[in-house]
Amino acid sequence: MDTVIIGLPQSGKTTLFNALTLGKSDASGASGSATEMNLGVVKVPDTRLDSLAAVYQPRKVVPAEIRYTDLPGPESMAKSQGIGGRYRNILQSATAFLVVVRAFNNDTVPHPTGEVNPAKDLETMLSELVFADLEVLERASTRLADQMNKTKPADRPTANRHKDAVEKARAGLERGIPVRLQAFTDSERAVLVNYQLLTDKNVIAVFNTDEDGESMSIADLDLDADLTRGVGEVSISARIEAELAMMDPDEAAEFRADLELGESATSQVIRASYDTLGLVSFLTVGEDEVRAWSVPGGVPAVDAAGVIHTDFTRGFIRAEVIAYDDFSACGSMAQGRKEGLLRSEGKTYPVRDGDIINFLVNT
Repeated sequence: MDTVIIGLPQSGKTTLFNALTLGKSDASGASGSATEMNLGVVKVPDTRLDSLAAVYQPRKVVPAEIRYTDLPGPESMAKSQGIGGRYRNILQSATAFLVVVRAFNNDTVPHPTGEVNPAKDLETMLSELVFADLEVLERASTRLADQMNKTKPADRPTANRHKDAVEKARAGLERGIPVRLQAFTDSERAVLVNYQLLTDKNVIAVFNTDEDGESMSIADLDLDADLTRGVGEVSISARIEAELAMMDPDEAAEFRADLELGESATSQVIRASYDTLGLVSFLTVGEDEVRAWSVPGGVPAVDAAGVIHTDFTRGFIRAEVIAYDDFSACGSMAQGRKEGLLRSEGKTYPVRDGDIINFLVNT
């Protein structure tokens, strides 16, 4: 999963990046903007992998990963918020966006507008995504209209369907409805996927609160329901979490307990990301490796096989599936087969969280 961290200047983007990745990137933001792009990879904790590794003693254990990109901030509020321009290709390749929303007060870190206003800042960032997509679709609409006169009569029905899909998405965006929430036919979706629209990505809002501040929620803000519908959320103090991330794990756990902070920022953001994107993890096991793979919940088994290797999609024969809890209870695949817990499933089987799957393929 590729997640891009975005937000207004002085919102704490890089501080959050450091908290999530155990990084040490400069988060001073003296000028209100960063100059370098920060990249980091986080392993998704999964205790099931440890249990399976104890059984199989594999050469390696590979958890699922989330790759975080912290984009440089704009030089001023008057310029683009980083939604587009030279970073657009990075934004387009993202699976999701973490939108950092400033909810902390600090006189030494002045807000660019002079006012800490989480509702306004979140609305600004979500609207920037909408505006960026509108710009793309407006150009596409103009180009398609110009091309229509040159289109052969036999090709005009296809060209019209393409143009109609673009206009439909554009009309929804003009009403403030992100593309991911608009209803499209399969053929319309096939057209729009080529534009890699930003509002088709999932969004998680991270409210960066004061160190001793109360948690914040989207429900606390007076915002347009269409703009925020389906947006995930987390409320943390990025500064505290970044400091704890640099401590010895045992010491950090003690401080976390004393401060009654609960889960780490990494765990909270990962959980919110999986919930918002509807992701689950299926598992593969063997002497070579025990591994977790992240896929949308309910994805057909043949598509899950393709996540491992594209050739598995073409050569898919069947999937041998056992739930992790059933495997733990019986102790082995062989025993699971005897007890009827190891099932043979076809291409359309909807993959569930914790499924241990062995794909049989024709290579």
